[in-house]
Amino acid sequence: MTILVNPWRGIGLDIPELEDIPAPSTDATRVRALLTRCPVHERTPLTHAPALHPGLWLKDERNRMGLGSFKALGAAYVIACDAEEGQAEGRTYVTASAGNHGLSVAAGAAAFGAKAQVYIARNVPEAFAERLREIGAEVIRAGNDYEQSMQAAGSAAAAGAGLLLSDSSWPGYTARPHRLMEGYLALMAEAIEQLPEAPDGVFLQAGVGGFAGAMAALVRQTWGDAPKIAVVEPAFAPALQSSIAEGKPVMARGPASSMGRLDCKEPSLIALKGLARDADYFITLTEDEAAAATRAMTDAGFATTPSGAAGYAGIVASRLPPEAKLLAFLTEGPE
Repeated sequence: MTILVNPWRGIGLDIPELEDIPAPSTDATRVRALLTRCPVHERTPLTHAPALHPGLWLKDERNRMGLGSFKALGAAYVIACDAEEGQAEGRTYVTASAGNHGLSVAAGAAAFGAKAQVYIARNVPEAFAERLREIGAEVIRAGNDYEQSMQAAGSAAAAGAGLLLSDSSWPGYTARPHRLMEGYLALMAEAIEQLPEAPDGVFLQAGVGGFAGAMAALVRQTWGDAPKIAVVEPAFAPALQSSIAEGKPVMARGPASSMGRLDCKEPSLIALKGLARDADYFITLTEDEAAAATRAMTDAGFATTPSGAAGYAGIVASRLPPEAKLLAFLTEGPE
């Protein structure tokens, strides 16, 4: 485990690579209005979990809209917005996924008369590919990791296969990931309403950083500087921590992580711009730390994966006092 104190906190990275990149949205109004019209939407629970830490509150996303993770609020929200504008029906959405993002694209496409083409790496379990097919997606295996499957998806979209819908962002590709991150705000808005008081600390797991960037932006808008925000990544994929340390976007290096949903080697630039301003700490977890946290959560009745347990693992690694009031996110159920 390593902890980096963010030297850019409250200032943000003022560098050419981020000059034309938008900061994360803090407007949850549109996504919450759309959710009120969704027949499968229900507010997910916020649960006090003293067996894990006396002051811990867990936002449990394991049953979000029947898809099993917070990602249900992302790509599907983008497609819903397209549908409102009459642009979804008959369209093909092309993406790459290491997990739940692909399910959200597939579900959104199925709901609004569109098609989904999802690229997955060769090491993604076949059971996940079958789940995508069951929803109606065309599944294409390409590359040995997420980055390579993302390159394949981008090439296919550029060649006319369909519209690229990524949960990451880079120069020239920001509008859709910005809206996708806006979709995640619904769950933070719910947590704000459900919490009995403002937390002292908020722990956010990150892959490319879209979830963490959206959550952190709304935390700052709501509670200002008071809560400390920690971003938690695998030690094998420290894309955000490395970029913050270098003061510029960098590609992280490392082997494959058991935290597969978070095993992303390159940060989303929208997320990096927001988190450089909003996050206080960047934490990396070893594989053993993630595994121990997963076992502890399962034993406490919160069955999940190493990715879903990563926020809590960051709390364990930080050794916070029992009186601390903490918010973490149980982002997905067990595989």
